[in-house]
Amino acid sequence: MAEVIVIGAGIVGLSTAHELTRRGHRVTVLEKEPEVALHQTGRNSGVIHSGLYYSPGSLKARMGAAGAVSMRDFAVEHGIGVEVCGKLVVATSESQVPALEQLLARGIANGVPVRRVDQSEAREYEPHVSCVAALRVDTTGIVDYVGVCRTLARLITDGGGALVTGAETAAIDARADGVTVATTGGEFRADRLVNCAGLQADRVARLAGLEPDVRIVPFRGEYFELALSAQHLVNGLIYPVPDPTLPFLGVHLTKMIGGGVHAGPNAVLALAREGYDWRTLSPRDIGDYLAWPGLWRLGRRFWRTGAAEVVRSLSHRRFLTSLRELVPDLPDGCLTPAPAGVRAQALRRDGTMVDDFAFLRADRQIHVLNAPSPAATASLEIGRSIADEVDLLRGD
Repeated sequence: MAEVIVIGAGIVGLSTAHELTRRGHRVTVLEKEPEVALHQTGRNSGVIHSGLYYSPGSLKARMGAAGAVSMRDFAVEHGIGVEVCGKLVVATSESQVPALEQLLARGIANGVPVRRVDQSEAREYEPHVSCVAALRVDTTGIVDYVGVCRTLARLITDGGGALVTGAETAAIDARADGVTVATTGGEFRADRLVNCAGLQADRVARLAGLEPDVRIVPFRGEYFELALSAQHLVNGLIYPVPDPTLPFLGVHLTKMIGGGVHAGPNAVLALAREGYDWRTLSPRDIGDYLAWPGLWRLGRRFWRTGAAEVVRSLSHRRFLTSLRELVPDLPDGCLTPAPAGVRAQALRRDGTMVDDFAFLRADRQIHVLNAPSPAATASLEIGRSIADEVDLLRGD
């Protein structure tokens, strides 16, 4: 008998469980995989985002900015690999400058220490970059998020909590006196339930008897790594000016905490919720999102963008061409495929993508239904927010 069950041992679930344990709750974390952080957390770019992109006043903006500090401090405190290397967001043509200025205003509104730099100063940071103007954020960093998760898991168990792996949720019985979760690893009962299941979050909510007004649609982000001979062309993080109509930031170049430089990701509709390549196909998952009217409405608006992303997925040359818009000196043959990730994107029935963090609440239950980037950066803040709600339920 636990006081709180947390489903999902990605960074949001573990951060939540750690904060609950730290406050004296008896916590059991249920994870279907044999290890922590095997999906979104372990397959992202490792960036500690600054809060530059997000709508002022949104949860992303508030938690992202706070998370940039708390995540860096947590890593330093626990000896986890972290580096503050800074980021450039570059306008490669004059037509992109107005959007760059809007991004600057948004960053300032969010309290991000961002400033505009000219072409000459941008090249002091990144000598090989192509731009007419850029934004510089000195506080953006990179971190070992898998190392963060392993540390959180240790802190949970050291604090009296439990982490049960190989326990895929099969059924949930939510009643007035508690919640029972039946899994492949046994049956567990608690006073309250927190769903941090990521790619499976909406399904878990439905198992609990709820009807979310969104559907998780998986978008695969494919990465490459720069060959050793090309890594000197990138010193930190180089991003394009994002399309404000899309929740994706575009392909970018990212120095990695373990060495090397990642390039990507693109964004293509995956053929399975955990479909990390074109060969992985799940008829159940495909049927699930094809039956959702929101996907068809989204497709009608962005079919050209989607088609271009598929072409870039299938063509290394097209991918390299996109990267050369940022760093023209990247040589032929410098890209080596790296592990892909899948983003759990909540999609409304009307075809709009949920842009902010989104939660569904019911008696004794909190479901995290949308936690895309910067969720890893903001995970400690998300955990604190959820713990505050659980404390209120307990009467603390």
